[in-house]
Amino acid sequence: MTTTIRAATDADWPAILAMLHPVFAAGETYAVDRDLDEAGIHSFWMMPGHEVFVAEIDGKVVGTYYLMANRHGGGARVANCGYVTSESARGKGVASAMCTHSLTRARERGFRAMQFNHVVSTNEGAVALWQKLGFTIVGTLPGAFEHPVHGFVDAYVMYQTL
Repeated sequence: MTTTIRAATDADWPAILAMLHPVFAAGETYAVDRDLDEAGIHSFWMMPGHEVFVAEIDGKVVGTYYLMANRHGGGARVANCGYVTSESARGKGVASAMCTHSLTRARERGFRAMQFNHVVSTNEGAVALWQKLGFTIVGTLPGAFEHPVHGFVDAYVMYQTL
């Protein structure tokens, strides 16, 4: 089973939405409004400045990520990404493949580092994966994320020099 990653097209939107909507509505991993409608989700994920990709297995979209500059001006050489994997593809290496792809793409675009601004501490699988792929927790934001099950939990700033 090989994961293929390519630039997203307009035709991918239904599959992307099907992955994003339940993740955002659950409110456990992304600092976005839980009640975003399709237009709001589209506006967030497909915003200008986001280079959006999809991951496929056997021609089926099973993951998506965006790559962008974390800040403007003097901070524009640090990349930022967001990743979502379909429920059916979790545990199959899709997130790892997307992160590896994003690191390569960030280097190609001239970024000097990648930073994740708000990794929810209870998202232990993501924290462990990002650490395995070379990210370090460089800061802890105490109680910065209101988790719908666990209440206020920490969020991490994770960083990797490219």
